[in-house]
Amino acid sequence: MAALSGAAWWYQSKPQGPKEMVGGHGPTAVGSTTAAPPRIAGVEVAKVMRTTLQDDAQSVGSLRSRQSVMVRPEVAGRVKTLGFKDGAQVRKGQLLVQLDDTLQRAELSQAQAQLSIAEANFKRNQELLAQNFVAQRVLDESAANLQVVQAQLSLVQARLGRMAIVAPFDGTVGLRAVNVGDYVKDGADLVNLEDIGSMLVDFRLPERYQRKLRPGQVVELALDAFPGQAFKARIEAVDPLLDANGRSVGVRAVLPNTGGERTGGSGGAPLRPGMFARVTAIFGVNDAALVVPEESLVPQGGKQFVVLVVAPSDVPAASNVPANTEWVSKRQEVKLGVRRQGKVEVREGLSEGQTIVVAGQQRLQRDGTPVRIVELGKGAAASTPASSASAPRASGG
Repeated sequence: MAALSGAAWWYQSKPQGPKEMVGGHGPTAVGSTTAAPPRIAGVEVAKVMRTTLQDDAQSVGSLRSRQSVMVRPEVAGRVKTLGFKDGAQVRKGQLLVQLDDTLQRAELSQAQAQLSIAEANFKRNQELLAQNFVAQRVLDESAANLQVVQAQLSLVQARLGRMAIVAPFDGTVGLRAVNVGDYVKDGADLVNLEDIGSMLVDFRLPERYQRKLRPGQVVELALDAFPGQAFKARIEAVDPLLDANGRSVGVRAVLPNTGGERTGGSGGAPLRPGMFARVTAIFGVNDAALVVPEESLVPQGGKQFVVLVVAPSDVPAASNVPANTEWVSKRQEVKLGVRRQGKVEVREGLSEGQTIVVAGQQRLQRDGTPVRIVELGKGAAASTPASSASAPRASGG
């Protein structure tokens, strides 16, 4: 038994000579030069399409009143009367807060009496000088005294005027912070006054957009307080000073607070200062822009390329592909424009209807590589040359 086992082991491990196989299912015969067929790369494709593309930039901002001021007294005093109701409309010059002015009115009466005396003295000295009863110096002193008294009267009148606080412009008052009888110090907050006939929205954009911004340009606003509605504003001014920290430019736009320039809604509640706004500055609209998916781009050496799917006859390098090859790859340089929501504008290099590769570009290292089109949503299922139409079928875009 041991001898038989050893003989079997020797027979199986001895060198085997070359064998010639007949047919195409076994190993290749010795000396054969037949090469394996090339592997065709599967790719996903899309069509170059035309669409309306808007060149814009997004930012955020807050609504502000056209004019806004916090009413504050210049002098300390006790509140005597209030000339408004909370949230009421007021006119320019209307009395808002009257402080106790008893002392100032007494000073005014005193100054007026002193003025009367000074005027009488000056007039009497003029008559005496005409009769040579007094010297010119006496008349000059009475004239100077009259000027002093007049200045004192003006000062008292100014102090009295500060006790009455009036509205500096037409607007709507807010909620008062004082009541009648309160003693307020100079600079204390009394009530805010807002001119909301029109609204301002301030926002910032990166400095690369500064050459596209100009007064009168339309911007669109979306307010969280009014979902589903769009508001139109116009740029009023662009700040000439750039923010050195964020390298951004400040922009101010204005919109009427009448509901007349809303879309997607029919007026309603007025806009209020402090509302959060999402701003879209529109620089231009291209109604026939060529766009491709962003994933189709192949950056290389500071340039952008896409891979076209074309017939072998369109690529000189594809002369050695198998005879039944229907589609091959061709790399094409492109010039890009605006990017929006997964799409990118192509300004140069492509034409409408061309087929480009959106997935599988890494397998196409040279022009003329045979490709087969894989349909999106079908996994590995591929359209074979026999089942393909005369042009590649785009599966996206």
